[in-house]
Amino acid sequence: MNVPVVVHHAHLGADEFRVIRPARPLTRAVLVDHDRYLHAYLDVDAARTIAALWTLAARSPRTLIHLLLRTNRPPAVDTPHDTGLRLDLVLLHHSLQFAPSRWKRLRGRLGPGRPHTMSLPGTVRADGAAIDYEARHHRENRDLFHQHLHAETLFMTGSAKVFRETARHFLDVALKGPGYTPAHRGHQHFCTALHSNDGTLGDAREIHIEYCDRWSP
Repeated sequence: MNVPVVVHHAHLGADEFRVIRPARPLTRAVLVDHDRYLHAYLDVDAARTIAALWTLAARSPRTLIHLLLRTNRPPAVDTPHDTGLRLDLVLLHHSLQFAPSRWKRLRGRLGPGRPHTMSLPGTVRADGAAIDYEARHHRENRDLFHQHLHAETLFMTGSAKVFRETARHFLDVALKGPGYTPAHRGHQHFCTALHSNDGTLGDAREIHIEYCDRWSP
């Protein structure tokens, strides 16, 4: 699949950084900090795009992937989205060793960038049968997400493997959300999550990911 993006290059001192943003703004996507956990509200297009960018983070260890979300309008549903801090999102490979404290300065130096199309495999869905879920809970497991919060931005730092294996959560929202039929009253929308017990979160909070089809004008 092809993913249209905008590529930025900027310097901080002697260091040059590459930052990628989606070519089209993700207007129907909100990420909210609820202290104990994080909650993402997404429509189909946003969920599909984030799934692709999540996979791109696995394939681009020298790149920061930036999703501008914090000024988006909220979903028009009865949710606690207005009770927490809205955040942008940055995805990065742990080998980049980027200090989030430098982000505000780097963000301020990004120009208009240049359009580019990134080529990804035909599907971003990880084969669940190929995932060694038991190994995730071994003490030696280093394929974990770590989070930092700085300048109204959530930094998700992880290995190529953990990005690749968890992109499916966002694709599930895109594929299953629109036709979801709740099994119980009160569960109006399809949702999934990066759970604390699934062996992918190190120094990181859970992220609940919910499909929303109605948004504020």
